Amino acid sequence: MTLCYCADDLVLLAKEEKVLQDMNDKLIEIGRCYGMEMNVEKTKVMRISRQPFPVNIMIDQKQLQNVESFKYLVSILTNDGRCTCEIKCRIAMAKDAFNKKRTLFTSTLDLELRKKLVKCYVWSIALYGVETWTLRAIDQKHLESFEMWCWRRMEKTSWTDHVRNEEVLLRVKEQRNILHEIRKRKANWIGYILRMNCLLQQVIEGKIQEEIVVTGRQGRKRRKLLDDLKERRGYSHLKEEGLDRTMWRARFGRGFGPVVRQTAK
Repeated sequence: MTLCYCADDLVLLAKEEKVLQDMNDKLIEIGRCYGMEMNVEKTKVMRISRQPFPVNIMIDQKQLQNVESFKYLVSILTNDGRCTCEIKCRIAMAKDAFNKKRTLFTSTLDLELRKKLVKCYVWSIALYGVETWTLRAIDQKHLESFEMWCWRRMEKTSWTDHVRNEEVLLRVKEQRNILHEIRKRKANWIGYILRMNCLLQQVIEGKIQEEIVVTGRQGRKRRKLLDDLKERRGYSHLKEEGLDRTMWRARFGRGFGPVVRQTAK
C-alpha cells in the first residue's frame, strides 16, 4: 500500500489550549504535504476537567465544535473523565445481545453450559475495555445489577416472583463474580504494563514534566485506575510485586477470589 487516501480515529491530547492549536496546525500542514485535508465538520474538541469550559480551536478560520462526549475506538469518552457513561452503554449492548439469544440461554441445556454461553457471548460485550475503567461505587452497583439480571433472565425469574438474589445465586450455583473478573483482568493488564518502561506506564503513574498547581479544589479526591488493586499497601508495594511475575500471579491469581457476601439472618 503506497497511498493513503484517508486517516480516521486520530486524537490529539494537550494540557493547554495553545499547545493543542499548535499540534493541530502542524498536523494539517503535514497532511497537506501528502494531499490530505482535515474535515472540519467531523472534527470535534473536548476539554476533560471538573469544570469543562469551552475550548477555542480553529481550522481555516472555522471554530471546532465543543462536545461533552465522543466515541473513540468503540469506547465513549466524556468531559468529566468518568467511565459511568461507557459502563451503561456496555451494559445496554450486552442486554441486547442476551435478548437476541434468549431462546438459547433459557433452553433446557445443561446449566453449566448455559452459564459458559452467557459469560462468552454476553459478559464479553459488557466487559470490553474493562482494563482501563476506574470504578466508583455506583458503577460497581450497575455491574452487579447487570450480573443478577443475567442470572434471573436465564432462570426465567421475574421480579414479581419476589425471589432474593441469594436464592437466585444458589439456583445457578454462582457467587458474585463480575467484580472479581474485572479486577483479575485489570491486574493481568496492569502487571504487564508495570514490567515495561513505556509511555503508558508513565501515564498510569501520573508522571509529568511540569508541575501543576491545584488551588481551590473542593470535594472528595477522585479514585484512580490503580485504586482497585492498591488497597492500603501503596503504589510502591504494588509496583514491586508487578516487577516479579511470580509474586504478581501469587497475589492476583487463584488466590484473588470472587466476592462472597455475608448477609444477616
